[in-house]
Amino acid sequence: MSELPPAAQRAGPTRGFTLLELLIVIAIIGLLAAYVGPRYFSQLGKSERSTAKAQIEGLGKALDAYRLDTGHYPSTEQGLGALVTRPGDEPKWNGPYLQKQVPPDPWGRAYMYRSPGQGGDFDLSSNGKDGQPGGEGDGADVTYR
Repeated sequence: MSELPPAAQRAGPTRGFTLLELLIVIAIIGLLAAYVGPRYFSQLGKSERSTAKAQIEGLGKALDAYRLDTGHYPSTEQGLGALVTRPGDEPKWNGPYLQKQVPPDPWGRAYMYRSPGQGGDFDLSSNGKDGQPGGEGDGADVTYR
């Protein structure tokens, strides 16, 4: 068996990172974050709108099931709560039509429901991220039908 030469047996001093090397790495990480961050947050806005659309579709289907049982949609005063809790004056109610309570929209506000609606039997909508009627992009309204 051969043994290592004396120089290889001796452990040399360990070398750390210099301040310059650390600053370069931090600068690269900062550039990557500046490039990726806006793309990530735009995808987050799209996912919130998709969630609102999916929730509104589910609520719309529950409202249609309510109408099939009772012959009419809940009144504006009864609201979406009639999908979960039997209104006192509704003998044909066969719910609950939702498994859980009515969820808020992805931005934490209640969905707006009106029956009869302006363009049909009912209006069901969310004002989007900005919470104001109308808007564009992430702030655009999400409506049923």
